[in-house]
Formats: sequence, C-alpha cells, structure tokens
Amino acid sequence: MKISTKGRYAVRVMLDLARNNTGECIRVKDIAGRQGISEKYLEQIMAVLNRAGYVKSVRGAQGGYRIARDPKEYTVGMILRLTEGDLAPVACLEEGAPECERCDTCEPLEVWKKLYEAVNNVIDNITLADLAEGSGRGRTTSDKLLDKHFFMK
Repeated sequence: MKISTKGRYAVRVMLDLARNNTGECIRVKDIAGRQGISEKYLEQIMAVLNRAGYVKSVRGAQGGYRIARDPKEYTVGMILRLTEGDLAPVACLEEGAPECERCDTCEPLEVWKKLYEAVNNVIDNITLADLAEGSGRGRTTSDKLLDKHFFMK
C-alpha cells in the first residue's frame, strides 16, 4: 500500500485548515503557499473535501474554505479513505470483494489481515486535533499515539 500525493496533500490541507481555523475562510492561494501545493491541484483536492462535507466553501472576494467540523471529529483514516478508497493491502480484503477461491489455503492471508488491522488501528486513532497539537519538535502527540495504538500492544 502506498499513499498517493492526493491523499498526503488532503491530510496536510485538512491539518492546515484545522491549525488556521479562526472561523474565517482561508483562500486557496494562502493554503497552497503554506503547503507548497499548486493552486490548480489544491482546487481538485478541495472539491473532493467539499463534496464530502469536510470543508465549507464560500465564493467571492472574501471567500475561501474553512473546516466544517471540529478537528477532533476527523481522523487521518477518514481523509485517506475519502481520497484513496479502500486501504486494504490485497484485493481480497477490500470491502465488498468476493471471497477468494484460495482463502482457505492462503497461508499469507493472516499476515495481510494483521497488516490491514495495524494500518487501520493507526490511522483511525489519530485525529486532526492530535496532529495539530504536535509542535514539530521532539516527540509529537502523533508519535505518542502511534506508540499507544500500534507499537506498545
């Protein structure tokens, strides 16, 4: 599994909106400048986030985007699944996939299941609020969450 640029940028954009949430709209130009993302590509990502209701848009001179809900309500997993789709490491574990004819004899299947579970455990337990609390120095809140939900079990 590899997270695409679109998925990585969507998480960064949502985090930017969470950190800069004053209730006022934020212009795409400002987000693009802070995040080093082209405005054209950012508009495509914002359209996906807007359709899903993750952000609210306002048109006009004072327009832009703002986060729709509290950053505590968004997990990294929600954002990645919106932009990436299912994050299963193999097709047979994707939601709604027909049962594989080899599932009863597939020896590595348990490995793929554990990998999928571990990824979901991490991304579904880190919120934008958690990421926003990180200072960028030393052990961040997300480092501590990774330890708690993944490495220390």
